[in-house]
Amino acid sequence: MSGRRGAVVAIAAGLGLPLLPRFAFAGGQVEEPLADSVRTALSSAVANSAPPVPEFRDIESRLAYLRWLGAMSTRLRKRKAEWLERKEFLQTIWYESKRAGLDTGLVLGLVQVESNFRKFAVSSVGARGYMQVMPFWTRVIGDGDAGKLFHMQTNLRFGCVILRHYIDRERGDLFMALGRYNGSRGKPQYPNAVFAASKGWDWHDLPAQERPMDPTRPDKLPNGPN
Repeated sequence: MSGRRGAVVAIAAGLGLPLLPRFAFAGGQVEEPLADSVRTALSSAVANSAPPVPEFRDIESRLAYLRWLGAMSTRLRKRKAEWLERKEFLQTIWYESKRAGLDTGLVLGLVQVESNFRKFAVSSVGARGYMQVMPFWTRVIGDGDAGKLFHMQTNLRFGCVILRHYIDRERGDLFMALGRYNGSRGKPQYPNAVFAASKGWDWHDLPAQERPMDPTRPDKLPNGPN
């Protein structure tokens, strides 16, 4: 067992948490100086802690979201058995990814690689939660309370805002941005792992004639929870 793996195991065991899978790449963003304007923009982006309630421009958009929710719930069931927990998680990750202008499937793939959907995951370098956010970010752009990174919406909000920042800094180069997110900029292992995992969360809406009769009840969809 490597030193890094051993440290993760020790931390997880001490917290009574399931062990991280061998394919997980623990987060390790590197603290870098930020221009005042960037710091202000990022702080503003994470400041609103209102519940993530999706809003839709029309009924079809809402129905498409519910079809997505049903499909993703099926895929997530093995990792989160309770329907209400899955619904809250998926609703939040959909809201936060859209808010940050990110592909939701990509964010789900990143969460899978970083924490395997474990809310209380802690890496050997101290990264926390679903998106393995480093505690220094709460000091740089938050209120300094690193404990909040174990709160689902806070963690997903920080993770999505940070990833968006890295994408912008890398001028849209997603490969380099993902490497920066993981603290391994320029190395292929982490971006490739996220790209591979995100394929499992890709979703394309069904043609109208193949859609369920009652898409307003994601708990009753063929792809929804039992």
